[in-house]
Amino acid sequence: MSRPATLGPGRLICIDGPAGSGKTTLAASLAEMTRAPVIHMDDLYAGWDGLADGIAQLETILLPLVEGAPGSYRRYDWHAREHTETVLVPPSPLLVIEGVGSGAAAYDGFRTALAWVDAPEEERKRRGIDRDGDTFAPHWDAWAAAEAEHFTADLTMARADVVVTT
Repeated sequence: MSRPATLGPGRLICIDGPAGSGKTTLAASLAEMTRAPVIHMDDLYAGWDGLADGIAQLETILLPLVEGAPGSYRRYDWHAREHTETVLVPPSPLLVIEGVGSGAAAYDGFRTALAWVDAPEEERKRRGIDRDGDTFAPHWDAWAAAEAEHFTADLTMARADVVVTT
């Protein structure tokens, strides 16, 4: 990668975009090619109304990594409906964070590259419901509204280094 390190000696790639667009699939492919660890924003959100809380947790991951120290986050257990453990994130040459809000503008200075992943709305909804089943279905509209509001305020797609349509 030709861009300079942004997390101490490491680099950060964030993969953002709306639910069901293919972010996790892209992150898995990137991790397989590079052996980079992946953090899933789904582990950071505090439930269906926790988008802002998840984004705020990026600070406890990224700030220590800039100093060469391990970062951490509180992992949310969707079944228990609470944070259940603290996960340490050791420094690495490359870190991938995927999920809605991973490309938050507040953390632009820490990011090496931002990918925006998108797909047609009907396809995204089908993928999301197929993936998460009845658990996600009743929350889809509220989550879609929250992420759309965030993306509009943050201009996420406009700040992306690459746009992927799936």
